[in-house]
Amino acid sequence: MKTLKVINQNGSCCTTTKDFDVQESVNNSNKNLPIVIIGAGPIGLATAAHLVEQNQAFILLEAGREIAHNIRTWGHVTLFSPWRYNINKAAKALLNASGWEEPNLDTLPTGHELIDLYLKPLSELVQIKPNIQLNAKVVGISRQLNDKMKTKNRVEQPFIIYIEQENDIRMIEARAVIDATGTWGNPNPANSTGVWLQNEKTLANHIEYGIPDINTNAKRYANKKIAVIGGGHSAINTLLALAELQEENPATKLVWIMRKKSVEEAYGGEEKDALAARGALGVRIHELVDTGKVEVITPFYISQVKKDENIHIVGTINREQKVLTGFEELIVNAGNRPDFSINSELCLFIDSTTESVQALAPLIDPNEHSCGTVRAHGEEILRQPEKDFYIVGAKSYGRAPTFLMATGYEQVRSITAYLSDDEEASKRVELELPETGVCGINLADPSNSCC
Repeated sequence: MKTLKVINQNGSCCTTTKDFDVQESVNNSNKNLPIVIIGAGPIGLATAAHLVEQNQAFILLEAGREIAHNIRTWGHVTLFSPWRYNINKAAKALLNASGWEEPNLDTLPTGHELIDLYLKPLSELVQIKPNIQLNAKVVGISRQLNDKMKTKNRVEQPFIIYIEQENDIRMIEARAVIDATGTWGNPNPANSTGVWLQNEKTLANHIEYGIPDINTNAKRYANKKIAVIGGGHSAINTLLALAELQEENPATKLVWIMRKKSVEEAYGGEEKDALAARGALGVRIHELVDTGKVEVITPFYISQVKKDENIHIVGTINREQKVLTGFEELIVNAGNRPDFSINSELCLFIDSTTESVQALAPLIDPNEHSCGTVRAHGEEILRQPEKDFYIVGAKSYGRAPTFLMATGYEQVRSITAYLSDDEEASKRVELELPETGVCGINLADPSNSCC
């Protein structure tokens, strides 16, 4: 038996000491069980590729009707980074062995292309496809015969994963669980305080969260007054698409609402940004604002949204209350948050502020870091007091918007090595990030940087 250290910065109900000691005992019956991966997006499929490489049994569960179901909902959006930074090394090795046609590594994929040219071929490989279960929604995870309060011999019990599928509930056992469910589909509200109010929920038919496909929803937005809420790249992408609609439908009125001190903070590096696609967004939105095609209201702190004949947005600007009126549609790009409902019977260390894995929080705090300044991390940082359970990918970052796909690939490389008893490999750093230049510094405001 050996003792593992789980980094605990603030203490929790699970322990009264600074570090939580997990007693690792060998249970031969559990060793024969598969590793369960939840979520068949880029990080989940990369995990599967690494487990194939390590010759480990696994099951990959996906709640959607196809792999990367969440990405399909924003498939029309072009990524900032080229293909070379979005393909996992283990996955690439498997694909190359199958005769896969690699895309041009210097081009920028859309979400649809990421699925169709990379993730789908990966999921179709003979080493992976038989282990994927679609329409398999995980509704809970626990330990066999134990709830969260039972600690005696807990680590010797296998995990039980409860799956809702075809109007039935079934259970599978696992020796380890890797939660790669992400945060997409769990948006933050328009309300600046982060509180979901019933007023906003009742406006569901007039609010979209994320980056809608304006081309396929042109009738919904044409010649209407639309508020786009948020100061990041998602909001800019949305406004650029709406501006194209505005060209053909000039009565369309666009209002950009955010909390930044000035709109210049949202432009980023523009021509000086080493990621050209991201810099181009800043240049284009700058032009739209300067020509009056997009009205900017900032810094505006929304307290609630209401509807009578039209939608009213109530908030404060420069400490004075103001009501913005006459809106017909809202598009909210205020980021996402993790959903821990399936993890509620597991003992976890989650940071109270970022809602990230606790030991990861100081490395990713968006008040201090951007995607370009987060150092590589792996199994040891992501380790939980619930032995052999890991949260990876965007969900491991909680509400922090600083996640990079390449960082997630490094996370699962390290974890799968550890679960395959290769502790040395799990401690190595193999992450190779692009030289993103101003990714780490917003030239307008160094404290307001993210990718």
